Amino acid sequence: MQFKHPEILYFLFLLVIPILVHLFQLRRFKKEYFTNVKLLKELQSQTRKSSTIKKWLLLTTRLLLLAALILAFAQPFLTAKNADAKNNELMILVDNSFSMQAKGSEGELLKKSIQDILENIPEEQIVSIVTPTESFWDVNPKSIFKELQNLKYTFYAFQPDYLLSQIENKKPNTAKDYIFITDGVQVISKKVPELSQKSTLYGIFPKTESTANCSIDNITVSNTSDNFYEVTFSISKTGTVTNNLLFSIVSDANETVAKSTITFGEDEKKKDIKINIPKKAFKGKAIIEDNSLPYDNTFYFSLDKPKKLNVLIIGSPEKNNFIHKIITPEEFQIAETTLEQLDFSSIEQQHTIIINEIENITPSLINTLIGFYEKGGNLIIIPSEKNKVQNLNTLFSKLSNLKVSELQQNEKLITEIHFEHPLYKSVFEKKISSFQYPNVQQYFPISGSISNILSFEDQSPFLGWVTNKKGNAFIFSAPINKKLSNFQNSPLIVPTFYNMAQYNSGTAQTYYTIGKNEQLFIDTNIGKDQVLSVQNDSYRFIPFQQILNSKVKISFGDYPEQAGNYVIVHNQDTVANVSFNYPRTESNLQEINSSFFDNFTKINSVTTALDEFHSERNDTGLWKWFIIATLLLLFIELLIQKFVK
Repeated sequence: MQFKHPEILYFLFLLVIPILVHLFQLRRFKKEYFTNVKLLKELQSQTRKSSTIKKWLLLTTRLLLLAALILAFAQPFLTAKNADAKNNELMILVDNSFSMQAKGSEGELLKKSIQDILENIPEEQIVSIVTPTESFWDVNPKSIFKELQNLKYTFYAFQPDYLLSQIENKKPNTAKDYIFITDGVQVISKKVPELSQKSTLYGIFPKTESTANCSIDNITVSNTSDNFYEVTFSISKTGTVTNNLLFSIVSDANETVAKSTITFGEDEKKKDIKINIPKKAFKGKAIIEDNSLPYDNTFYFSLDKPKKLNVLIIGSPEKNNFIHKIITPEEFQIAETTLEQLDFSSIEQQHTIIINEIENITPSLINTLIGFYEKGGNLIIIPSEKNKVQNLNTLFSKLSNLKVSELQQNEKLITEIHFEHPLYKSVFEKKISSFQYPNVQQYFPISGSISNILSFEDQSPFLGWVTNKKGNAFIFSAPINKKLSNFQNSPLIVPTFYNMAQYNSGTAQTYYTIGKNEQLFIDTNIGKDQVLSVQNDSYRFIPFQQILNSKVKISFGDYPEQAGNYVIVHNQDTVANVSFNYPRTESNLQEINSSFFDNFTKINSVTTALDEFHSERNDTGLWKWFIIATLLLLFIELLIQKFVK
């Protein structure tokens, strides 16, 4: 036992006073006997014995009373076992990702967690609250009541390691306590297990009542006709969904374009819905209605009005015939020329240039093509069996770190399609494991930094892709004329050449995913001091942009913050429509990392943690007990005075 004011213990010397008073009252008197009254003598003897006992009881009681009172003023206490952690700063890490929209027994998980913080942290308690999107340092939650109540859900995943680094940067060399509030969906951490070995971590892990959920995951233009786009909407489910889902497409003018009902089989995880939409500019959204997460029930998309893209084919007419069958005047503005007749000034106006087996690749052509590529142009290069390796190496080395070896005169089969490449994003409904392999009779071995799109049987590239994040170059390693290859007879040739011709050609995608820093090339001319802005009725931002001849390359970074349909504006004029959606990483409520919870002391409320902090770190004050003892002794003295004779 220790004392806050040990100097008061000197007053214990006052205990001498009641002792002296008692001794004074017990001093002996000389006995004087009177006449013969025997009975009175006996009665006097008994009374004196009783009075002596009473005085000793009173002395003991008063000594204890005075001692208890003095000890109470000295404020005795018992030292807490974790007293050193008394001044730790409290950090509350709150998950406000979209999965926290799920409903538990008392409502949405995030809102219930915020309510717990607001109701159970006392006004004198100072804490720091950190979320993936907001940070509140050294505050009392009640002082930021509105901010916490209006805390928005985010597409950012709950990443404890990032938040812990943020806390350490803000408060280095500071002792801290941690309370984590998360549902654990897709939560991964390397720092938490290490931190849990140094100190006790408290975790509140709210649970959803149901892990069933449906989401719209993807939209692709699966087919086009003269008058319609066939648009495929991919819808997935997790858990057990028994109700029919109402599916609808609504335009930006709030007109319902299509409606349908979706029913999932017991083991069915995915549904594709195909809807025909008139072939014109369109902005809208697809909507489903389910009883789980609302954020993934809306999918925004936009379709541009078809426009012709400029394609320049450099090669001999007899070898270009197959290209004209794929790249047609209905969708492309086609120009064809031989190298001798090439107008170099026209190159800047092209979206795509196809070099089709020209025999002599001149230095002037190489420099022109490199300039076109560096400013965002699209190149398709098909070598000729008569090309000099030196010329090819000069061109390819400037495009990327590529090297070409001497022409090989042996047959090779094209056996592998790289389905993950964006060129084939919407071509195949499923991966093809076997097909009739095309072949080539001659080829140039290519080595270096190139991404394979179509590969030979030895995994070397038949068709490869390089990019500088502005321009794109598609490089064949072999001639594909009918004398040296049967690739022109393969079904692969149509989607391959069609998609290469319009790759990054200025036609906007149907949608972009927020947070992926995707890029868009816009066909427009702007001045050096002018910018394009992206906006809708409630949000506006200026993306990173770069002028490339008659194009502007836009990089969206992590913007916008809100999903929706937007327009790209230049001087109040709409240049293009663009749509953004949140990533669907939070949609599967069954992907809970249960092992993450093993590092924590699980609690149901912040009150539990605060009570434990208080009981383990605050000294136990005993002065109240000594005050109670003083009052009790005073009461005992009164009883002695009244009942002891």
